[in-house]
Order: sequence, then C-alpha cells, then structure tokens
Amino acid sequence: MLHRRFNLSRISDLASASPYGLNAMDHTSPRFSQPANAEHMHGSGALLMRQWAALQDAGGAVAAMAGLAPEHLSQKVRQFPVLIKDTDRWRQELATNQVADMTAMMQPGLAALLAVNARGQDATAAALTLWREYHAAREAVLLLVPETGAMGPRRAA
Repeated sequence: MLHRRFNLSRISDLASASPYGLNAMDHTSPRFSQPANAEHMHGSGALLMRQWAALQDAGGAVAAMAGLAPEHLSQKVRQFPVLIKDTDRWRQELATNQVADMTAMMQPGLAALLAVNARGQDATAAALTLWREYHAAREAVLLLVPETGAMGPRRAA
C-alpha cells in the first residue's frame, strides 16, 4: 500500500486545455481549473510546456503507485516542447493534439488512482495499466521529433 502524498500543483495543469471534464458524480475528484491566461500561453507554446511538464509529473506519480522505480528521463523527453517547435507545422499540430489526448487520459485516471489510494485500497494493477498506456502514448508523440545528427536538430533560416 502506498502512503506517499503527491504534489498536485503541476499535475492540476493537466486539465487546463482539456475539453473533457471529470464525472460530476465523483465527489472525491480534485478540482481542475483553466488558468486565466491560457489563451495567451497557447500562442507562445508555454501551454504545451506546462502540459508536458504536468504529464511527466503525473506519469511519475502513476509509476510510483505502480511500484516502478523512478524513471531517468532522456534529453528528448525533457526537451520535447522545445524540440517540437523546430519541426514542420503539421508535426506541431499533431503533437499538440496528442498531448491534449494524453491529458484527457491521465486526468481522470490519476484522479481515480488517487481516490483508490486515499481509501487505502491497492491500486497497483490499475496504476501499472495506466502507466503502460501513458508510456506508449509518450513514445508515440516523441516520434514526431526527427532524430538529430551530430550537429543537432535541423534549423531553417
């Protein structure tokens, strides 16, 4: 049983751009709200950065609930929002949509895991399932960033 508490401050950013809400019948769910400056942040790419960071935090929390060792994040995972800005527009749009889909998946999943954990029940199997889905989705979105050569990512003048 997991007795560790998680900091939900950045994890709550998962819902900032998600059109999906939590089930109104679930009274144990945390409150997610959209930041006042979300539209301004979207134009600058800061929203993608915040959502990506929140997804990594949520993934770490899910991994801990699944009993997995802490993951050492690769440079590509840590720098994804910056790397995707240097790609074609279609890749950026696809990445934005994928991150929104991951947000929609992780938000209710993490809320449910936290609720189960708060009741003192074992959420290991459910957390492992959510972790596998998250990991597969993350690997898919990372494939949108082309591999770089010895001179770094392709730059256009």
